[in-house]
Amino acid sequence: MRRTPLSNTPSWFLSSSVLPLVAGFAAFCTYSCMYAFRKPFSAGSYEGMSWLGVDYKIWLVIAQVMGYAVSKVWGIRLVPELQTSRRAVAILVLIGLSWLALLGFALAPPVPGIEFLFLNGLPLGMVWGLVFGYIEGRRATELMGAILASSFIFASGLVKGVGKAMLLAGVSEHWMPFLTGLVFVPPLLLSLHVLTRLPPPSAEDVAARAPRGRMDREARRAFVHRFLPGLLLIVPLYVLLTVLRDFRENFDTEIFRDLGYGRSATVFGEVDTPIGIGVLVLTASLTLVRDNMRAFMLNHALIGGGLCCAGLSTLLFAHGELPPLLWMTLVGFGLYLGYIPLNGMFFERLMATFRISGTASFVMYIADASGYLGSVAVLLVRQLLALQLNWIQFFERAVLASSLLGLVLTALAARWFWRHGQQNGHAAASLSPLEMESSRL
Repeated sequence: MRRTPLSNTPSWFLSSSVLPLVAGFAAFCTYSCMYAFRKPFSAGSYEGMSWLGVDYKIWLVIAQVMGYAVSKVWGIRLVPELQTSRRAVAILVLIGLSWLALLGFALAPPVPGIEFLFLNGLPLGMVWGLVFGYIEGRRATELMGAILASSFIFASGLVKGVGKAMLLAGVSEHWMPFLTGLVFVPPLLLSLHVLTRLPPPSAEDVAARAPRGRMDREARRAFVHRFLPGLLLIVPLYVLLTVLRDFRENFDTEIFRDLGYGRSATVFGEVDTPIGIGVLVLTASLTLVRDNMRAFMLNHALIGGGLCCAGLSTLLFAHGELPPLLWMTLVGFGLYLGYIPLNGMFFERLMATFRISGTASFVMYIADASGYLGSVAVLLVRQLLALQLNWIQFFERAVLASSLLGLVLTALAARWFWRHGQQNGHAAASLSPLEMESSRL
């Protein structure tokens, strides 16, 4: 699937007011469809199934997240170096391989099925960076990125709702993930076709956000060397948010069950829809901020605000001051308000603020790989230490502790990046990471 020549693209499609919305929606649909191959299995409970004394679903979650984490590590090198013309084919191949793994999960006995969930996660971790590559480096990237990132919220509830409906209709828990993926194949092909018709960033985009392109090994090394202190603060912050968000997403079926909503297929959408709308509006509004450093600092403010919301709502719920669904909505809103900027907009503004010629997907994958490895570690610790906490108690305590630590990391990161910008001049001419490094020597 090659990029369609612009001569075949309607003029209205290229309009500055239409293009960001079309591009954002196409990216949203593409990544949402990927979720149909990754998350529907979590709609099942796999009651009464275990292996080596560990709940079967926990094995499935750990296996898939481990595959996903390995994929993120591969993505640090592979995604930034991939040619633009090969993105669409790469997306289809990666999702196709994950779908085949779901077929293996449906056909295999339970224990080998765990291995197929690992294989299912193995290709999917690189899809995000490939999709984001279509929209980065533009003046409206926040708007497009916010629409894309809202797929984390809407798509999760949607595909689990579809999966839950299939289970209630009598489909087995092992066949349900494969059949859910089948439902989303047509919209995946359509939305990916639209992405291939997007024009490259304009001259005005390049002037405002710095040129974007591939980053070789030396360029990536120079970037890390320059921003290492800030990355050492941001990556642990991202790990905390990833662990909490991933735990909520993988085990919200159990949490809702313990809260009394186990038979509802619509509860996911009822909670996630207002979360998605609220986060989308707040993150997309950063498009209106033209000064890159100011927008970069506002990203820190959004993350801090999200952590406050998650922590305070959990504290109120623990003291009986909030009803269950409102708590799940507010804690989800807070976690996603912190998590979504770190999946694109934060690093997009970092690249623009310091005039980095490269791709934001590189630094996103450093954070992502660490985040999902942390998610695996938390699941293993909870299981191996046999913590005597139910799902709700474990989630409550994790949110409270992580919110406090996350606020400290956010404040320190904002302070470091602000000082670094003041010392080095964030409006410097556009240079590659290697050129910037050599200019300082």
